[in-house]
Amino acid sequence: MIDLMDLHTHTAACGHAYNTLYEMARSASEKGLPLFGSSDHAPAMPGSCHKYYFTNFRVIPRTLYGMPLLMGAELNITDFDGQVDLPQEILKKMDYAIASIHIQCIPKGTEADYTRAYVKAMENPLIHIIGHPDDSRLPADYDTLAAAAKENHTLLEINNSSLTPGSIRVGAADNYARLLERCVHYGTAVILGSDAHVEADAGNHRYAVKLLEELAFPLELVANTSLERAASFIPNLAARLDEPLLRARIQARQDAESEISSGEAER
Repeated sequence: MIDLMDLHTHTAACGHAYNTLYEMARSASEKGLPLFGSSDHAPAMPGSCHKYYFTNFRVIPRTLYGMPLLMGAELNITDFDGQVDLPQEILKKMDYAIASIHIQCIPKGTEADYTRAYVKAMENPLIHIIGHPDDSRLPADYDTLAAAAKENHTLLEINNSSLTPGSIRVGAADNYARLLERCVHYGTAVILGSDAHVEADAGNHRYAVKLLEELAFPLELVANTSLERAASFIPNLAARLDEPLLRARIQARQDAESEISSGEAER
């Protein structure tokens, strides 16, 4: 699988990650990633950024280390009506938004409560991705999620960090197997995200890719394999598709993958 982007990453600004934006971007660029996104936790996460952090993205270059950059946020869904912790006027100024449920940021609820929270968040047109809907401590009805994501044209994330051995999230592999089966049923698209909190993990989708391969999940439903496909969900990415630098990095990534595949075939 040719993986073209990582849009779920964090920096030291969020209070519990360990590298700066520039360090994260440099690491991703050196790994040959065509497109990188930074999505620090929004203010409801304890210790994270003030809302002003997200209003000042205009000062950040949208190319770092020869790699196109998108600036977004990982919003916290804070109630069962799908409310999030940044207002619409701020979301409109960002390149994209992920919305996730974190156990620290929402009242204790039932499967029906958490399912409703996700679905109502998907109805917000400024939310493009639902982050890590995979934790058994926050159960959801995966048939309903896959159907709602398809209806609302929202990407569902397959989170590499959740699948990493030692993850604090519970039951992710089994939950994703159930979710992905429903995504195939409805034709619902997914996106892989590293959820990197350290530069070594920028662009790391190892466990997510392994799961997709084990399940023979169709690549035409994976946004990472086509920027045009991803851009159909993220309008601000669509505006950058014709940038020569981005096209050149995509070609370089494809060439590198072809060389690897040829080498493996020869062996």
